[in-house]
Amino acid sequence: MAEDHMRYDILAQEALRGVVRKVLAEVSRTGLPGEHHFFISFATRAPGVRLSEKLLTQYDKEMTIVLQNQYWDLKVTETGFEVGLSFDGIPETLVIPFAAIKGFFDPSVQFGLQFDPATAPREDGSVEDEADAKAERAERGEGEAEGAEQTGEKVVSLDAFRKKP
Repeated sequence: MAEDHMRYDILAQEALRGVVRKVLAEVSRTGLPGEHHFFISFATRAPGVRLSEKLLTQYDKEMTIVLQNQYWDLKVTETGFEVGLSFDGIPETLVIPFAAIKGFFDPSVQFGLQFDPATAPREDGSVEDEADAKAERAERGEGEAEGAEQTGEKVVSLDAFRKKP
């Protein structure tokens, strides 16, 4: 197969992050319409994520928040969003870069997006390539199969469905 010099994977992920940005920006201006609400999962240790030490201890790698009835001060920028939420009765302000988002789901209309952190832009605008990402995950002991086993998910390679020459 030819090498993808256009990096369509990165372009597609960035376009989908733009969908999340537009949706949250609209909600910050007008509120949640109808029955819409969002489940947003993100990497808690990604660059730029800000949350309390208590939450970081409780959610060491990933966290899912719900924007539905009880959130406040939703602010959206080009690079991320900030929102107030309550955890065990304690108000917290979370700052989440769009690059840290791993999943976005609106159950009211069964709409969801999944993101590959390896295609997220870095602070300097460059993008980590997949070989770098895999090497970094291997160094941390976070192989794809290992992570899937812990969550009960099954990892299926797309290569299994490609025609063999």
